[in-house]
Amino acid sequence: MSDAPVLEAPPAIEMTAGEERSANRLTLLWVIPLVILFPTFILLGMTLRARQSELLPIVSAERFYSIVTMHGLGMVGLWFVAVMACVCDVIRKYVRLRMWANWVAFLGTVTGVTMLLASTMIGEYGAGWYFLYPLSITPAGVWPDWSTYVFLLANGVLGVVWTIWSADVLWGIAQRYTLKEALGWHYVTGKPGPEVPPFITIVTVSLIANLTGLVSAVIMLALYALELTGITDVSDALLMKNLLFLFGHLLVNIIMYLAAGLVYDVYPLYAGRPWKNSRWTAGAWNLVLVFIIIAYFHHLYMDFAQYDTVQLIGQVTSYAVAIPSAVVSIYGTLALTWRSRVRWTMTSIMMYLGMMGWCVGGIGALIDSTIAFNTKFHNTLWVPAHFHTYFLVGAVLMILGTVFHACEHLSGIPENPKRSRLAIWLIVAGGYGFVLMFYLGGAFSIPRRYAFYQHEVISSGTYLAGTALVFITVVLAGVFLYIWETGIRCLVALKKV
Repeated sequence: MSDAPVLEAPPAIEMTAGEERSANRLTLLWVIPLVILFPTFILLGMTLRARQSELLPIVSAERFYSIVTMHGLGMVGLWFVAVMACVCDVIRKYVRLRMWANWVAFLGTVTGVTMLLASTMIGEYGAGWYFLYPLSITPAGVWPDWSTYVFLLANGVLGVVWTIWSADVLWGIAQRYTLKEALGWHYVTGKPGPEVPPFITIVTVSLIANLTGLVSAVIMLALYALELTGITDVSDALLMKNLLFLFGHLLVNIIMYLAAGLVYDVYPLYAGRPWKNSRWTAGAWNLVLVFIIIAYFHHLYMDFAQYDTVQLIGQVTSYAVAIPSAVVSIYGTLALTWRSRVRWTMTSIMMYLGMMGWCVGGIGALIDSTIAFNTKFHNTLWVPAHFHTYFLVGAVLMILGTVFHACEHLSGIPENPKRSRLAIWLIVAGGYGFVLMFYLGGAFSIPRRYAFYQHEVISSGTYLAGTALVFITVVLAGVFLYIWETGIRCLVALKKV
């Protein structure tokens, strides 16, 4: 263990003992659904690969696609609420949040996820996490009508409570900083202004973009409601797809940005050095706010009805949004680590490796966002390859590190170095082996979203799916070990608060 000093920022917001206990209790309560649902959704993913490998042929195509829907939406939703819970826990030392908004988010999320499970696992709703129009409301007898309504209502509930949650965090920031200050414009222009942690700038950028995506989701769901109630006949399919991918694209990217923001604030506690805001950091994240909202066009290259200009904008902005945020984040992490006596713990190792995984997955995503490559890779396993990379061995590691940091701090139980390192290396080694099978599948033109493979690719497709199962089993073992280490500390901490 290093004797590097721990840099505790002086709390800017004084909380009463009761307020602090209530906030800590809610943070710990968020850990419970995380440790339950994460392995559950992994098992759902394993079922999908087991079906594709022909090891589980009893899974019907209808059941396969209902699992695809729940696995995809469930994982994205899970990590959004997990990273938001971590953000709320960390940001309390800078701004005051309203507890009622956090409770609305918690109860609303539990309600929405329960409805999603009912519509997919019981009702076999299987339009996919992207639920593209008009398939999403045209079951053709494959699933009952009630599951369509429950599914869309679940998304509506989640959208409303997450909007309230995001708006409350922005409200808290606005009580202390003006918008220009929160975005760090005085760093960019060189004008005098208050010291603003880069974490505040990243959260502000992320949640403004997130509200944009949530508004697009509201518009899309409103159009669904108008059609299902008979007020309108049909909606424009291209409009619906644009609204959907604007929402989905922003939600997924915001999870990664907020996870990176946690590294900016928590990792310095282990490196023994502060991570200060600067002209380069503030400028880079302001560029992210400009470009991330329009970079979603790279999801629609296959839609020939889109204007060519729009498609080119998608490619240019995909590069423009990736480079600034990644460069300042990766360079900052390396600079913070260089010649510092980092305390290498469960938290700091996960954050460091998570930043690396975000970079690796981002490169795969940039390749796919290039039109010349996308025409070859779009409908192959290359897409889930880069997606799982920057999530599983990227953002997820950063979030899990923060969760352990909070549970260890609140419980007062020091980590077990042997068990924590074993958990990390099982997750990381298994994770990279797992995503490698996806990358190889993309290189061999194996299609994605297929319940079972046709004879042209059946040998390579089933082999890679089966090999992926071995690696994800290793990941699952690491996850259970992590849950054991974190869960004990969470329960002890709950008794204390």
